[in-house]
Amino acid sequence: MLKGKTALVTGSTSGIGLGLAKALAAQGANIVMNGFGDIEGPKAEIAAFGVSVSYHGADMSKPAEIEAMVRHAESHFGAVDILVNNAGIQHVARIEDFPPERWDAILAINLSSAFHASRFVLPGMRSRNWGRILNLASVHGLVASAEKSAYVAAKHGLVGLTKVTALENATTGVTCNAICPGWVLTPLVQKQVDAKAALLGISNAEATALLLGEKEPSLQFTTPDELGALAVFLCSAAGNNVRGVAWNMDGGWAAQ
Repeated sequence: MLKGKTALVTGSTSGIGLGLAKALAAQGANIVMNGFGDIEGPKAEIAAFGVSVSYHGADMSKPAEIEAMVRHAESHFGAVDILVNNAGIQHVARIEDFPPERWDAILAINLSSAFHASRFVLPGMRSRNWGRILNLASVHGLVASAEKSAYVAAKHGLVGLTKVTALENATTGVTCNAICPGWVLTPLVQKQVDAKAALLGISNAEATALLLGEKEPSLQFTTPDELGALAVFLCSAAGNNVRGVAWNMDGGWAAQ
């Protein structure tokens, strides 16, 4: 479905970002990866779909590096047709105890990076009259949790940026939408579950229920594969008139 298209996915060397990149690659899109840690393993996973893969290690807190990443993608593949703004960091503390430098870093990486990446890819998308911008906004773009002031502020801001981007391009073939997951079963989250089970001497299933019970009524993790399937839908012809939506995949979290 996406053969001949190129997707730039930030924060795509693991977890949600890697799941999204793999889902788009499975539909034939060439992938430009970004992120930290092991690079070669994730690249090989994506290349296994028979698509071309490139990598750029832009620091997503630096606008000049974000522009260099977009230009890298354009020079390698000719265009950025799909932009997935997934890069993100977290810090947990009460407002009065929140380090200002952590606030600044979270807003830079979770919100401002999406603005910068979008402004660099939009002219090309508009000139071709086709493009998809997907912002990973989290259920915390819709509701709040205590001790996550910067993350919640950034994700609410990302939902707002999504709506403005969609409206400014509403008469074109360029769409912008936000995906808002609750708890997602990534390797990092699985470690939290395993640690809780070991600490309390309970089963993995019981530890999962404890972790999810406070917020997610389904008591069920969303998977990166499920998020990837939603991304593919939003990039398909069926998503042509889905514009400015904050689509939560959160097991009923925001319905409470």
